[in-house]
Amino acid sequence: MKALSLRKKMNLLYKKISGVIALTIPAFVGAVDIGPLTLNGFVKIETSRATNQCSDCQLFPNEARHRPWADEIANGKVYGTKGGNVSLAQPYIGTKEFDLGQGFKVKGLLSQRWRDGKVDIPGVWYEKNATLLHEDYGSLQVGAFPTRGWSVADFPYGTKFGVADPWASSGAGYGLLTNAVRYGLPLMDVNGGDLHLELTYDQGGAGYSKHKPQFYEVYAKYVNGPLILDATAQSATNGMPMAWGHGPFKGITNDASKENLIAEGNKQSIVMLMSRYQMNAKTEVLTGIRFNRWSGNKATWLGQDAQGNDLWNDMFNISSLTGPSYSATSTDFSLGVVYKFMPKWSVNTGVVYLGKANTSNPVERGQSNSMMLNTLGVGYEIEPGFSVYGFGGMVNFGHKGLAPLSMPGHAAFTGVDSRVAKSGNWAGVGLVYTF
Repeated sequence: MKALSLRKKMNLLYKKISGVIALTIPAFVGAVDIGPLTLNGFVKIETSRATNQCSDCQLFPNEARHRPWADEIANGKVYGTKGGNVSLAQPYIGTKEFDLGQGFKVKGLLSQRWRDGKVDIPGVWYEKNATLLHEDYGSLQVGAFPTRGWSVADFPYGTKFGVADPWASSGAGYGLLTNAVRYGLPLMDVNGGDLHLELTYDQGGAGYSKHKPQFYEVYAKYVNGPLILDATAQSATNGMPMAWGHGPFKGITNDASKENLIAEGNKQSIVMLMSRYQMNAKTEVLTGIRFNRWSGNKATWLGQDAQGNDLWNDMFNISSLTGPSYSATSTDFSLGVVYKFMPKWSVNTGVVYLGKANTSNPVERGQSNSMMLNTLGVGYEIEPGFSVYGFGGMVNFGHKGLAPLSMPGHAAFTGVDSRVAKSGNWAGVGLVYTF
């Protein structure tokens, strides 16, 4: 049986969910109040076709990219144009604000994300927290919640022009906090605009003593007329080394009992500035710049599992299994434009550039490579909260080889493996329902 065309796939997809959505729209447009609780969230489904896809080209598919044996490509693998589907669903269940007296209020929030019917990141909640608020003293949030470095870059910046993953889920930042406290200062009037400041601290997972996890984030949002500025700085110590800006901050290893085997700690940080400018009622321009820094992390043998397989830490930017690791820095950029040319129609285009890295590592780990990703999209609002959209794009690497250090994997974001192909393109359609 021949593969279905993109149009046929979309027709089947639309028929499958449109009936369900049509029944729910009258009752669920906007947040839903259920006693003391409020329910809102989103559901998104996409189907697409992309060139130069090779999902199993890596000889050891599940190995992290900075382990040297993960570099190898399996012999005889073919790559080409393939179709793909993805679904995301994330409900938010929050309490209404409870008045505690003397101006204090408290509320709670619980949320989890499912990707293709499975928990997006096993063992990690997106939201599981409580917040204390006061008009004069600000807000204090405790528990699990996303960082601003990921969540703001993901939405609205990345989502608005089709680069949510390439922009928000790359770089040296972390995206989800598991044991954190966040203090938000009261809104301040600065030069005719509104300034909001936040300070966040996360102590990571339990059981770490030699390499104690420490995470700090400072976030500032400034709104003045048509201009919005979002600035974020993160500094993390002894989180797992990675270039996945969506990743959770826990500890230097998945197993705290193994931390004594690790010789040195890990540090990484970002400084990011993003802006939105509403040029007129129809046109919005979005920009971003991010500076990344990794300390590097040496390779450490952690013993063997029950089957006799060697266990290793998550190393980063090493020269060899017995050699040192090296620090690295890089700079990434994003730029997008959204144009609403009719009440229900909009078009968008954008670019993400992940730059080459500066490092003293004499061994190539991807520091000499770069990535340029371009997107084009169109959206139509069928009903309030229910939209359909089309998208396309292309990716070009500086050269064929290991991916830039800002990428979590060699085939991340587009499915185009930089070791197999220098470029690729894609097109698809999707439906999104927010409530």
